[in-house]
Amino acid sequence: MCLSLSAQAPPARPKVFGVAHYSIFVSDLAKARAFYEDFLGYEEAFTLPKADGTVEAAFLKINDHQYVELLNEPNKGEGQLNDFGLYTDDVERMRQYLASRGVKVPDQAIRNRIGNKEIAVVDPDGHTLKIVEYLPDSRTGRDTGKHMPATRISDRMMHVGILVGKLDAAASFYGGILGCRETWRAAALTGTTLSWVNMRVPDGDNHVEFMLYKDLPPPDQRGSPHHICLAVPDIPKAMAVLEARPARKGYARELKMRLGQDKKRQVGLFDPDGTRIEMMDIDTIDGKPPTSSTLPPPR
Repeated sequence: MCLSLSAQAPPARPKVFGVAHYSIFVSDLAKARAFYEDFLGYEEAFTLPKADGTVEAAFLKINDHQYVELLNEPNKGEGQLNDFGLYTDDVERMRQYLASRGVKVPDQAIRNRIGNKEIAVVDPDGHTLKIVEYLPDSRTGRDTGKHMPATRISDRMMHVGILVGKLDAAASFYGGILGCRETWRAAALTGTTLSWVNMRVPDGDNHVEFMLYKDLPPPDQRGSPHHICLAVPDIPKAMAVLEARPARKGYARELKMRLGQDKKRQVGLFDPDGTRIEMMDIDTIDGKPPTSSTLPPPR
């Protein structure tokens, strides 16, 4: 008996639109809220409670599709990053597709505590990646258009940064399987090997940035490589806004602008637990794309 073409064909990959969230542990929720809300200007859309009624997680809204999740509990010994998310148009089809590509997936997609469908998988470097399908009756769906004040220092998470030990394996997973496309790679000014590789999602305008290391830094030093990048149209203006805010008095670090290897002006900010928030110009200073490095990855 001959199999039909439909039975032989593997599931098609659903769309991957962009970064959904970045979930981090915070040791003091009040201090974290002061940084993200009072200083950076974001608003809390909703929280999830613990059994005792205290806050387990606070969801700070970047835009209708992107959130920073503050987990009010001790970290798991691997640095502040808990997980990050990408969003798709069909998470069940994504589950089937990933299974067909040899990725270990759960038996079924679940509806999470805020009402969206999701699956959790583990990437080659051990990071938990949640793939989310936003549903209109979820808390995020019901919050559409809300909790996005003019005080937000940025309305778009341009990328998230994750530690990567083996470039080939990460590129095969995020590129070969999830469909992300490499857009740029670079090395530190005095480096002899690659430091970063940017992988843009196939159906959106943001990306996952691989932070490359031969030997991964210890957990208490991962707050800088594990980071989020917030896009702004004009770095000096954004700096002036932050300098003028009353909450600036509670932020002890200097606001220092520098020009990155990608020819974009940027400022590195750090939350109270040391997670880096990279504030970056949307465009390069000359309007031309940066040149990719030809150096090899760390070995």
